Amino acid sequence: MTDLTAQIIKAHGGLDRYNEYETATVDFHSGGALWGLKGQEAIFDRAAVQVDLRRQHASHYPFREPGLRTSFSAGRVAIETDEGEVRSERLSPRDAFAGHTLNTPWDDLHVAYFAGYAMWTYLTSPFTFASPSFRTEELSPVIENGEEWSRLKVTFPDDVATHSQEQLFYFGSDGLLRRHDYTAEVINAGPAAHYASHYAEFDGIMVPTKRRVYPLGEDGVVVRDIELVTIDVENVTFA
Repeated sequence: MTDLTAQIIKAHGGLDRYNEYETATVDFHSGGALWGLKGQEAIFDRAAVQVDLRRQHASHYPFREPGLRTSFSAGRVAIETDEGEVRSERLSPRDAFAGHTLNTPWDDLHVAYFAGYAMWTYLTSPFTFASPSFRTEELSPVIENGEEWSRLKVTFPDDVATHSQEQLFYFGSDGLLRRHDYTAEVINAGPAAHYASHYAEFDGIMVPTKRRVYPLGEDGVVVRDIELVTIDVENVTFA
């Protein structure tokens, strides 16, 4: 684990505190252009998600209607009742995105997979970086918004579903995440810059309550007049 990795994990609450918990449950709402392009406008207007901190699993609820929820893991995604009855499921769910472009419509299982892995990635970072299966490399810092931001290139393990295997994380002088760059391969629309801000402490863990995702142009400039995804967090409970 690099010195920067240790520093940022401590800034977000520390590994000891994080390891006290098994789940994180988040009340949030999500908007942005992506959902409309996928034929899923307002799908997460008001929602909650619970992610497992010890394995890769997430569940959004209520999904479509009261009593329904998603069940996401890297190898399976499903829509289930609160009692566990399976309404629909898909094995090897990433294969179902083959040939997609930004304007390809999604069904509910596409949404469940993308939203599941995305929220799991966001809510478990940077603590997962301490795992030996994650590889981290400190890059040279950059200046943005008048601040010097440290950068960490993270290579995710093959068995973790996420946007892309290599992702770039930027951290302020306080050690908190400011920006997160990746290419969402399942969307096939090029790289994106994901900004995190408005931090609050929940059960000893620092969580950004505002996230905004913008396209990155071919010149590396952030296209700020297009909000691809917005995420606003109302509450987080670690348990």
